[in-house]
Amino acid sequence: MSSRRGNFGFLRSFRCYYPSWGGILVLLLLLLAGALVGAAVQYAVGSWLGDYANLVTYVLMFIPPMLYAAGCSGRSEMLLEPRELDDASFLPLGAVLASLVAVVATVAAGFVSDALTLLLPPMPLWLENALKQLTQGKLLANFLCVCVAAPFFEEWLCRGMVLRGLLCNKVRPGIAIPVSALFFALIHMNPWQALPAFLIGCLMGWVYYRTGSLKLTMGMHFVNNGLALFASRLPGMDSVSSWSEVMPSGVYIAVVVLSVVIVAASFFIFGRIKTVAKWSME
Repeated sequence: MSSRRGNFGFLRSFRCYYPSWGGILVLLLLLLAGALVGAAVQYAVGSWLGDYANLVTYVLMFIPPMLYAAGCSGRSEMLLEPRELDDASFLPLGAVLASLVAVVATVAAGFVSDALTLLLPPMPLWLENALKQLTQGKLLANFLCVCVAAPFFEEWLCRGMVLRGLLCNKVRPGIAIPVSALFFALIHMNPWQALPAFLIGCLMGWVYYRTGSLKLTMGMHFVNNGLALFASRLPGMDSVSSWSEVMPSGVYIAVVVLSVVIVAASFFIFGRIKTVAKWSME
């Protein structure tokens, strides 16, 4: 079952643009240009914006690639068949069960990512302090940036543009999904976030490939970021870098092993969903 009535009106501005390799590179370069604009704005008026400076500069980062993609889509409306960014199909699971599995898998992927980051050297203090600004400031400002803006804009770019673009250009899912996850990892610009981003990016890429639901991957992204934000707000958690520091070692290992099983099972479960027709459109 496929329905386009549920699309955000905003997302329809991009439905006739599905970039291939060159277009993806342009989007990345425009994202970097947007980041420079955001940095300049933060330098100029960041003190005036206060706790909302990160939110404003974050949104500014995505304006150049969005304007470019919308322009490309508009110019192609008479030439290319529209392929919606959000064109959901959940059969035979159904939307409720698929959403539940996605949420549980997202939480499990967070624990697997936590264990993987233990393999990395300690995070530099300057980066640790920078990331704390995203979780330790005013809660509303942090929530809007981390749990609302990030899921929307990053899913638009990494799944809605990059992954959808590759799939619509007949790139095999076994290549398109890891590439989109790598893109997702790279835009975080540091290995301590990139490694978890790649893992959950593969999971969300698989979910998007099987269901075509950008709303579902936005929801998964919201859950992942929301848990991180609110966990950091718990008493004594502001100085904790891993769940291994607050769990007995045996419990932590058991949780990680169980999480690996859950993530693997979720790939199998979503594999039962018939992929949306748009990936095979000629």
